Amino acid sequence: MQALLCESFGPPEGLVLRELAVPQPGEGEVLIRVHSAGLNFPDTLIIEDKYQIKAPLPFAPGGELAGVVEKVGPGVTRLKVGDRVAALTHWGGFADYAIAQEARTTLVPQTMDLDVASAFTLVYGTSHYALKQRGALKAGETVLVLGASGGTGLSAIEIAKAMGARVIAGASTAEKLAIAKAHGADELVNYAEEDLKARVKALTGGKGVDVIYDPVGDKLADPAFRTIGWEGRYLVIGFAGGQIPAVPFNLALVKGASIVGVFWGDFVARDPAGHHANMAELYAMHAEGKLKPLISERFPMAEGGKAIRHMMDRKATGKVIVMAG
Repeated sequence: MQALLCESFGPPEGLVLRELAVPQPGEGEVLIRVHSAGLNFPDTLIIEDKYQIKAPLPFAPGGELAGVVEKVGPGVTRLKVGDRVAALTHWGGFADYAIAQEARTTLVPQTMDLDVASAFTLVYGTSHYALKQRGALKAGETVLVLGASGGTGLSAIEIAKAMGARVIAGASTAEKLAIAKAHGADELVNYAEEDLKARVKALTGGKGVDVIYDPVGDKLADPAFRTIGWEGRYLVIGFAGGQIPAVPFNLALVKGASIVGVFWGDFVARDPAGHHANMAELYAMHAEGKLKPLISERFPMAEGGKAIRHMMDRKATGKVIVMAG
């Protein structure tokens, strides 16, 4: 089989295509013939050894994939050969075949194409867990979504709308905001041109927002936090902006607000049953037409490094996928 390997930590231009033996599944594992792998922000970090989970060299990037079960290992009871599945693997997705734990693999319904399935689990799973379990979002509340045209941002907009919330989408260009609008955002803020705090305060009649969904961090965190309303919840998703921000604790005190960490990957590991239940809800939302994942670009496996560079340069909207075979 072919795999695109990271043989030494560094930029994506260093990834190399190699011929490897097909791996074999162990206890509780399945072998998946990969259809495609979804690209996510952690992929840009793991190849440079900047991610909290360390991969052993050499490895193929790609922590999210979809395909067909080719073989099952000992102890596998829920999946069988021929099943269409989506899996979370940390790495290994940029290959013709990949190994996944059964507990981190879900059956893909016939209502969803495998292209979409490879771009679905991580962003929609993260946003659903963030808004439902961590943010306790209620119908009628207002959500501010930063980085609104990215994969996580668009998924947060769609899920928040499906939960009955009003969504204010923030992004840095008119083009990105148009994408957010097309995916259901009620109000738009161009934080490259507008005062984020003033604009959101105006949109909420001075009340502020109930939930802030922030996958960006960096210099947006402080003005965003100042838009939060009484007993609001600030969801810390990630730091795509580059820097980890420092928010003054007095803001949380005077607003009775909560700063809530969202470590979805650990939730999946600690509560597989909860993860599967969440995914069942999301697959149902998709079948009902409430969730419409945007795949903006497809790259062949040999150009997986270009796909990662595309994301690193913040040119991606929605999700980018890498095709196997």
